[in-house]
Formats: sequence, C-alpha cells, structure tokens
Amino acid sequence: MTKFYRTISKNPLLYLASGSLFLLALFIFFFTAEFYKLIDSGSIWVREIFGGFYLWLGLICVFFLIFIAFSKFGKIKLGKTPPEFDRLSWIAMLYSAGMGAGILLRAVQEPVFMFLNPPINTGAAAEIISLEYTFYQWGFTAWAFYGVFALLIAYNLFVRKSNILLGTSLPQLKKIKYLPAGVNLITILTTVFGLVAAIGLGTTQIEGGISHIISKPTGSLWLIALLVLMICILAFISAFAGIKKGIKRISNWNIYITIFLMLFIFFQIDIGKVFSQFFESLYRYIIDFVPLSLAMGNHNPGKEFLTDWTYYYWAFWLAWAPFTGIFIARISKGRTIREMILGVLLIPSLGSFFWFSVFGSASFDLIENMNSYNGEFDSVFTSMFRFFEAFPFSNFTNIITVVLLVSFLVTSVDSAIYVLSMFSDKGKEHPKKKFRLIWAVLILIFSEAIIVLGNIKPDSDVLTAMQKFLIISSLPFALFTAVIMVLFLRELFKKY
Repeated sequence: MTKFYRTISKNPLLYLASGSLFLLALFIFFFTAEFYKLIDSGSIWVREIFGGFYLWLGLICVFFLIFIAFSKFGKIKLGKTPPEFDRLSWIAMLYSAGMGAGILLRAVQEPVFMFLNPPINTGAAAEIISLEYTFYQWGFTAWAFYGVFALLIAYNLFVRKSNILLGTSLPQLKKIKYLPAGVNLITILTTVFGLVAAIGLGTTQIEGGISHIISKPTGSLWLIALLVLMICILAFISAFAGIKKGIKRISNWNIYITIFLMLFIFFQIDIGKVFSQFFESLYRYIIDFVPLSLAMGNHNPGKEFLTDWTYYYWAFWLAWAPFTGIFIARISKGRTIREMILGVLLIPSLGSFFWFSVFGSASFDLIENMNSYNGEFDSVFTSMFRFFEAFPFSNFTNIITVVLLVSFLVTSVDSAIYVLSMFSDKGKEHPKKKFRLIWAVLILIFSEAIIVLGNIKPDSDVLTAMQKFLIISSLPFALFTAVIMVLFLRELFKKY
C-alpha cells in the first residue's frame, strides 16, 4: 500500500485524473437525476451552438490531411528505422482500436434505419441513400479526426524525439501556464468516459446475444457486470503483454473473424447487387462529400436528425480521437507521413463501407421478402443476432459474433490502457507495467459503478448520460483540433 501511495503522490496527473473520476462517480451516485438533467441540457446546448462548427471541422480535417499527404511534407519519415509492424498487423490494430465493436453494433441496425427513414432526398433509391449516409457517418471524417491527432503525436514522437503527451505536442502550448497539464487531464478523462460508453454498449450487446442464444430475457445485470470484469481482465493481460505480444495478436484475430463473418453472408446473397450498391453508394458519397459534410440543400437531413445522429457521431469520434490518434501514432513508427495518413483515411473506411454494403444489402432483401416488417432489426443490441437467424448455422455465427464482440472490446480497452499508461508514465513510449495495472483497475471500477447505477436507476439512464457527456467533453478537443491544425501547418512551412 505504501508503494502504491508513493506512485500516486509522485504523479500529479494520475492523482488528479483518478481523483476526478472518483468525485464524479460520487456525484453521479448521490445526485443521479440532477446529473442526467445537467448532461442532457448541456449536450443539447453544445449541439445547438456548435453543431455547424462540428460539420465544418470534419470537412476541414479531411482536406487538411489530404493536403499534408500529397504535399512535400508527406515524404517526412516517422523515425529512422523500418516499420515496426507489417502492414496487415498495422491495419488490424488501428482498425480494432478505432472502430471495433461499433461495426457489429450498427452493421444491420443503421443501414435498416436509414433505409426505412431516408435522411436525405437526392432522387436515388432508398438502398443507395441508406448506404451513402452510413458511409458518411463511418468514413473519411471519422478517421480524419483520428488522423489529425495521430499526425501531431507521431511527428512529435518520432521527428521531434519528444513524447506522446498532447499538452506538450506543440511548442506554442508550453508557453501558456497550466495549459499542457489541463489538456492532458481532459484527454485522460475523456478517454475514460469514451471507454465507459463503449464498454456499456458493447457488454449490453454481448449480454443480448447470449440471452438470445439461450432464449432468456435480456437485461441481466449480473451477467453484464461479469462481462465487464472479464473484458477488463483480458484487456489488462493484453496491455501487460505489450503491443507486439498482446494487442497485435488480438487485433489480427479480430480482422480474420470479421472477414469470415462478412464472407459467410456475402456468398449467400446476390453478389452482383452487393457490388452494384457498394460502388454506386461510394460514388455518390465521394461526389456528395462536401454537401453532405455541410448539410447543404437536398443533403440536409434536418436539425433533429443531425442532433440525434451526425452531431453525436462527430462528438464520439472526437472524444476517441486523442487516445486512438496516440495509439495509431505509436504503431506507425517507420512509415512516412503520407503512408500513415492514406492508410488511416482510406483502408479502414473502404473496409467499413464494404462491410455495411454486405450486411445492408442482405438486410434490405430480408425486409422486402417479409410479409410485414415488425421492427426485427430496430434494436442496436439484438439486430445482428436476429439477422443471422435468416441464414444457416445461426447458433454458430451468433456465438462467433459474441466472441468477436468481446475481442473487439478488449482491443479497444487494452489500447486505451496502454495510452493512459503512457500519459501516467510521463509520455514514455513503453510505459511501466504498474501503470497498466492501475488504469485497468480504475477503468473496471468506474465502468462497473456506472453500469450498476444505470440499472439500479433506469429512469435516469446513466449510461445514456455518459454517452451524452462525451458530446460535452469532446467540445474542448473540437476547438483544440482547429487550433493545432493551424499551428502545426505553420511549423511545417517554417521548417521545410
């Protein structure tokens, strides 16, 4: 205990972050209703005032990265050594950390929702509009948010030979007293909030899948709590083993199983239709990218839709951008800036697009062949499992999906544990293992507390409040992102 106390007392950032999480948990417990009302009104205020700014920021981030990649700056190499990881493992790790369980949560539910409730009216078929807007919400903009932070940290880590701490990633930030420490603290807290939301959503879907397989009612609190414990333990083991032995192996497994599930469906449906819808939706997404990004004319889905979907997605991607960007930077050593940017922007996006095309196209056909659609695919937690019932070996594929959900969550959590440990260990590239243990325990405790509380007081829906809290906590990063792009670009032009 004395040794543990010395570790905390000698590390103010860790102390402040863990103390803030503890105080927040107490506040949520004793003032649950007030917390929910505060977060609900705060998130609406952010979306009302800054919604348009979020849209402009997403568009600018994409074009900023494209410019950097194809300019003379794209030739800058991140370090003097060869790439630390082969390309497949690199793609697998960045994809698992950046998206993960989300593509399983939304694989069927989101395309179906967009199909039944077309957000825009461009004259295209409902299937094409559905996939085009799904591509938009999961595509270049999301990865551009990650890419901006990955670029900044990778340059700081491998070119400037500094550390991964966001607060000191630009020389100009160091000139303002307390700003570096404040940026680092907000980064840590937002990362934890994002993880809690992801763990809550993911474990609820896993519980829904298990309950569906064994034909039991969903909503088992003890099972969800047990799943959270299992995921945090596995994530700690992976983070403890390190990137090469733990995170890399699980990420590769994720990609293999994801491809297997996609191909399992792909070869049982109309392949020609899948390719046709994929390419047409991709073409429309690219040519409509600017009006989609700015919600212009026929590409404006309306304030209510933007608030419920796009603004929330952008806030969520921004909330995850610091820790995901740091992790992407950490695994991109030895690559050029151009390769990192194009890899981050294009490969995961195209992979997600084809994934949604396969499951979306199959779902559209299933709905059209039903006598009447009764909301079978409406639930984000059970839609995937009900979808597989329309195909052979549904029990097997549902079990595989549950295992993959666990695996994806583990890679998201272990990546975060590793990054948080780097923050706690003064930005070191290889943080001490005791910090990985500390953060695994803190994430476990905070996640269990929020999930249990959310079930005890379901009228307040604490988990939903935590998701909405991301919209508020991501705002500083939205403003910070705009600033760092200007400062970073100015530094590049001065130096090269």
